[in-house]
Amino acid sequence: MRAKSVMVPKSAGVAPQTGRGRFKADSEDNATLMRWLESGALNDPGPVPKVVSLEIYPKSAVLDGQGTTQRINVRAKYSDGTDRDVTSLAKFSSSNENSATVTQEGTVTAEKRGESFVMARFDTHTVGTHFIVLPKGLQFTWNDAPVFNYIDESMHKKFKKLRINPSDVCSDDQFLRRATLDITGVLPTTEEFAAFMSNNDPKKRDKLVDDLLSRKEFVEIWVMKWAELLQIRTTRQVSYKAMLRYYNWLQAKIASNVPMDQMVQELLGSSGGTFANAATNYYQNETNTLKVSENVAQVFLGMRIQCTQCHNHPFDRWTMDDYYSFAAFFSQVGRKRGEDPREMIIFNSGRGEVRHPVGNRVMQPQFLGGIVPDVKGKDRRVVMAKWLASSDNPYFARNLANIVWAHFLGQGIVNEVDDVRVSNPAVNPELLDALAGHFTEYNYDFKKLVRDICTSRTYQLSTQTNETNASDTVNFSHGSLRRMRAEVLLDTISQVTDTRNKFAGLPLGARAVQIANGNTSTYFLTAFGRAKRESVCACEVKMEPNLSQALHLLNGDTVQSKILSGKLVERLLAEGKTAPQVIEALYIRCLTRKPTAKETASLGAV
Repeated sequence: MRAKSVMVPKSAGVAPQTGRGRFKADSEDNATLMRWLESGALNDPGPVPKVVSLEIYPKSAVLDGQGTTQRINVRAKYSDGTDRDVTSLAKFSSSNENSATVTQEGTVTAEKRGESFVMARFDTHTVGTHFIVLPKGLQFTWNDAPVFNYIDESMHKKFKKLRINPSDVCSDDQFLRRATLDITGVLPTTEEFAAFMSNNDPKKRDKLVDDLLSRKEFVEIWVMKWAELLQIRTTRQVSYKAMLRYYNWLQAKIASNVPMDQMVQELLGSSGGTFANAATNYYQNETNTLKVSENVAQVFLGMRIQCTQCHNHPFDRWTMDDYYSFAAFFSQVGRKRGEDPREMIIFNSGRGEVRHPVGNRVMQPQFLGGIVPDVKGKDRRVVMAKWLASSDNPYFARNLANIVWAHFLGQGIVNEVDDVRVSNPAVNPELLDALAGHFTEYNYDFKKLVRDICTSRTYQLSTQTNETNASDTVNFSHGSLRRMRAEVLLDTISQVTDTRNKFAGLPLGARAVQIANGNTSTYFLTAFGRAKRESVCACEVKMEPNLSQALHLLNGDTVQSKILSGKLVERLLAEGKTAPQVIEALYIRCLTRKPTAKETASLGAV
């Protein structure tokens, strides 16, 4: 058998062929092939046990100095209860070869200072381990930074591994501006600035956060963000009336601080008319079964499962079976016109299946990474929604916590926030677990999670770096410079110039963050990256600066016309203020701080 087999020389690359050899003649793979051929090339005596999980060791490592090595071991567990070392069979890769390289035998070698996530793939499973590479013998003294809450505890553990010290906390005026903009989307007023800066209460920052969380502007910011994720806009299918009902439903839920799990369960399990039960508009926005399942996974689990429609995910655990089994939850959504032709009725049709394109198999509904539930005689969406927005689902709380973190810190612990996968790991998984755990303990009370983040020392860090953290861009060891998003920027320009805007469907003076319809925009909002709400991708909101934005701020109609019509300087002078006083008032209104002596002098006010 062995002597006659053409497979042996071709697979080892010995015999000429159009392809190339799969392995070497002296490899373990070749030895396995030899044993099988010599035994008679027998078929398996029964069902072949499936790999159910994969483990990698060590779970994490710190490498001291370039050239230091660490051996990785990979172990597979099978459906028959057995397990085996599969290190020699696994495929290895490094997320950052500048910091750490890995051979296909599983040996990691330290390169330059930094972090790398080393992945091992076997069968359809991928696992990873985190490596930190430090300069040889790096001297480091921890600065004993205070801990404000559990967030700082998780952050400080990571900082100590990285041998970096976090920055000092920001000044009071910086915190006032940062927190007010992040929580409410507006700038502090002159009166709020004076009151906060003269307040000597050591708890004044915590009290400010509590006050900001109670304002209606906090609700408006998060209604806007959720409206993007839910694609609230008018389309050929969605009338203006249905869109507005949908937006008002969302606003009522967030204003009432309805727990996030309840809101999501109500949304995904909704039935009825799109006017009478506005949550059903979720199933009017998108009618393609596969696309609906992709959107649900991306928005509520943070997972982009689109590529598994055609093939098993090369860098994550998801397979085509997972994709079509999850889509089966949405295969029985019924839709029909109501008495008003603008209204759609969403109902459980009780029929309709999803078939696998390979083999045409009918796929049973299965939770992503979970069990096959009993859906007989039930609305599949309701069954799915109860699992998805619950503690039984390990991804829900982590995903929402990551979205909130990204809003307040500028980027996610997993970044992008809707691209969670093994090959895109969290920079601090312990922190993400802690946030998700507390969010779950709070019964998904959104405000409590926001308060935890904003009262942490990590959120309050200065943008000024020190000699240990100057090169850090991903671990939140210092504050980051962040551009305002389009709606907030327009609102703040209107605020400091004392002018008002008029948007379609809203009264004069309404804020840009209050716009309900994703199709309502202005040149300014479009130029500065307002989301069109055409997809659920977080990338729809553009935060990257460009030349047209700079030119528009310098000489565009929006800023110039508002300065002229607001007549703020004229009014301040009419009140009897001197030139230095006017300059100080403008600095406080615009930058939430007083000008320096040099700035005042440069403006010719001394």
